[in-house]
Amino acid sequence: MTKLAPTLQAFFTTNLTTQYGASPHTIAAYRDTWTLLLRYVAATTGTPPQAMDFADLTAEVIGAFLAHLQSDRHSSVTTRNARLAALHSLFTYAAYRHPEHAATISRVLAIPSKRHQRTDLTYLTATEVAALLAAPDLTTHAGRRDHALLQTAIVTGMRVSELTGLRVTDVHLGTGAHALCRGKGRKNRTTPLDRETVAILRPLIAGHATGFVFPTRTGTRMSRDAVAARLTKHAATAADTCLSLTNKNVTPHVLRHTAAMRLLHAGIDITVIALWLGHESINTTQIYLHADMTTKQTALARTTPTGTRPGRYKPPNDDLLAFLQAL
Repeated sequence: MTKLAPTLQAFFTTNLTTQYGASPHTIAAYRDTWTLLLRYVAATTGTPPQAMDFADLTAEVIGAFLAHLQSDRHSSVTTRNARLAALHSLFTYAAYRHPEHAATISRVLAIPSKRHQRTDLTYLTATEVAALLAAPDLTTHAGRRDHALLQTAIVTGMRVSELTGLRVTDVHLGTGAHALCRGKGRKNRTTPLDRETVAILRPLIAGHATGFVFPTRTGTRMSRDAVAARLTKHAATAADTCLSLTNKNVTPHVLRHTAAMRLLHAGIDITVIALWLGHESINTTQIYLHADMTTKQTALARTTPTGTRPGRYKPPNDDLLAFLQAL
């Protein structure tokens, strides 16, 4: 038996699942990456997956696979880099267990992520937020649920998976109102709730000791697609009264960006925003500083205009002003 098959099996069953505690989404993404790679190598070399070894997965082969993702499967650079990260994770795991393949493994680990131009950050203005929150029909249960979901997303900045997984027992509406968010990477964080959000959530969860805060009609957890579809519907309704929404693709993650920008405009420190959003690194939160023109304009206003002479300002001599000063 080759070394690749048992190493790959141990990586998924022991390293990712048991030791690292990776989420189902991470495991599925890594699984899909390796499925694509093994099928690509099998199609190009004729070697079946069970017969492959690390010697068959050279840096040249991995490089050709990454090129195949972009040219043939039309994957974006972001997706390409995510696939590479999944491959690097396995090869890092294998490096400590199969030193005889160190040369091959080190060359694969040396393959860099591809640089790409960052797209503009999309977020909603205060006027657009008001229009979006007014879009759901509050005479229906689904409308009240959607209104509460939008309000919570914009105030807390939760990810869509965190919103759909939010349970009644995670929400505390008394003194020091907050929500316990079960975040990405199994990391929990507590997010405060303002008075308006508390007032909207209280009747929604009244009489419910358990269950999801934003359930489906049958009481089950909403899917990502369901949330995205409801948001698209309400954004189209809001665009009738707020024309600027017509040119914006409003996704659940745009609401998260909106929450971050609201905090930034309120003067909240970037490190606090990182904790608020549950970012692993503050570098992730820096994108909001780059996107915020208000902060840039404020900084520009504090600088000395170019072309001015150094020194303190002295008003010009004026006979009328001199007369007034002498009185």
